[in-house]
Amino acid sequence: MSKVLIVEDSLAQRQMISDLLKGSGLKVTVACDGVEALEHLETFNPDIVVMDIVMPRMNGYELCRRLKSDPKTQNVPVVMCSSKGEEFDRYWGMKQGADAYIAKPFQPVELIGTVKQLLRA
Repeated sequence: MSKVLIVEDSLAQRQMISDLLKGSGLKVTVACDGVEALEHLETFNPDIVVMDIVMPRMNGYELCRRLKSDPKTQNVPVVMCSSKGEEFDRYWGMKQGADAYIAKPFQPVELIGTVKQLLRA
């Protein structure tokens, strides 16, 4: 069973994304921000990370850069899932190392499809 780390500061969003991914057969762990995500990465080796961008303590851009520069996590796919939906936001997210960028609000099939596709890659 593939493991997903969800990094999202909004409880409602975190719960919705978690329920969607659990419902499609994935094992899910959640973190409220980038700092907590880094703590989880010490013990939970996710196969993919789904993260928000705007979060307290450490934003998604910084977290993505850290994941992609660490040899232990550099090959873990990152999906940025953010309400920042402008073309520049998408460009900047990909520039930080994200493997996919989904703008909120999103269709559940878009998120599940993107995650499953990256897990197969």
